[in-house]
Amino acid sequence: MSQTSEVQTSGRLRPPYRSVLDLIGETPVVELTRFDTGRCRLFLKLESQNPGGSIKDRIALSMIGEAERSGLLRPGGTIVEATAGNTGLGLAQVGIPKGYRIILVVPDKMSREKVQHLRALGADVRLTRSDVGKGHAEYYQDMAEKIAAEMPGAFYVNQFANPANPLAHEMTTGPEIWKQLDGDVDAVVVGVGSGGTLTGLGRYFARVSPKTEMVLADPVGSILAPLINTGKMEEAGSWTVEGIGEDFVPPNADLSLIKRAYSVSDKHSMLAVRDLLAKEGVLAGSSSGTLLSAALRYCREQTTAKRVVTFVCDSGNKYLSKVFDDFWLAEQGLSEKRHYGNLRDLVARSHREGGTLFVGPKDTLLNAYGRMRRGDVSQLPVLDSGKLIGIIDESDILAKIEGSYEGRWERFNAPVETAMTRDLHTLQANRSLDAVLPVFDRNEVAIIFDGDEFVGLITRIDLINHLRRTQ
Repeated sequence: MSQTSEVQTSGRLRPPYRSVLDLIGETPVVELTRFDTGRCRLFLKLESQNPGGSIKDRIALSMIGEAERSGLLRPGGTIVEATAGNTGLGLAQVGIPKGYRIILVVPDKMSREKVQHLRALGADVRLTRSDVGKGHAEYYQDMAEKIAAEMPGAFYVNQFANPANPLAHEMTTGPEIWKQLDGDVDAVVVGVGSGGTLTGLGRYFARVSPKTEMVLADPVGSILAPLINTGKMEEAGSWTVEGIGEDFVPPNADLSLIKRAYSVSDKHSMLAVRDLLAKEGVLAGSSSGTLLSAALRYCREQTTAKRVVTFVCDSGNKYLSKVFDDFWLAEQGLSEKRHYGNLRDLVARSHREGGTLFVGPKDTLLNAYGRMRRGDVSQLPVLDSGKLIGIIDESDILAKIEGSYEGRWERFNAPVETAMTRDLHTLQANRSLDAVLPVFDRNEVAIIFDGDEFVGLITRIDLINHLRRTQ
């Protein structure tokens, strides 16, 4: 390394921190250079660089600190919150080292990675329904409030109405952006989950930079953007993006601060966040795709040059099993996929496209079992030199390996061909959808061929998922 490089590097480094909590905030800003931003310059503030991996670390630190100062949270107490995952991660990141118990009520549409992360931190995670609204007993916010009310010494965080939430952004996020962009910010694009980011930044920029516009990025299905644009409260729909969008107006969300609002479809959100990784090398979560899509629309509408900033709200490593999984996107109807109007539409994992999990006849039963577990499937086609010769499912393996402990591992090491089913009933891909119903009545999986070529398998879940998408 040259002497110049050493000097430049050391100028950015700091002495060791006493705690990982000291790393919250002061996140970097990068400019996007590989997107069409029209006349504007578009910047991303990388909140994914917080120790908990999201912008919610800021409000967790603020809300816990204020609860301690006010006496609402005492040593050894319990923190209870309803969360889409990231606020919970922040609360666990801050609260568990302080000795608090963390109980989090999480909607069941949240990514597996978030739930695993929360539990690994030591949080008590209670999953509940994501298809019910406020007032329902299983609605995540109502559940959290009830748990806290019935538990002595519990503190219900209530990020949706807690004033320490927007205060965190007014005191830290806003001043950081102002300093990093040299006091010249024309627009800030935000989403609304609890409303803290919008309100905190809106208050800050209204004070220091009246020209700065607050722009809302909202998932299609959320009531917020339609309410701003039409003044009417519409019935909430459903959306896949996590962490932003609401079916009510959170008390912390000061919608009067918003100058422009965009509704962004799940599909555009997913495409945008995948483009962000492919073009700029930034691994971001699904809500960041919503923000980026809206920010690009705003930028391209401008007739004069402006400086616009939005956020990478959290890291995409929390969504690898969703947003960055081609097959998950296809199952959700969020990818560009040709529709045939026949059984081919129901094949979730096409063998031709390399999506089929399979085993060979000489593979061991233990290997087949491992592939089923890793792939979250209950059956596998058996292929020999590319040709389908059988199928093996959980019951086939169990029938082969059950028995006394003695010799069990030898039975696990038996080849697949000794347990697989060879009597196959197949269907041609050009058949209509109802052709699979007799197959399911026989408790079989549908094996689909196109002429002599194996296409893939169709399960009951595949049919149900197809019917859900095409309702």
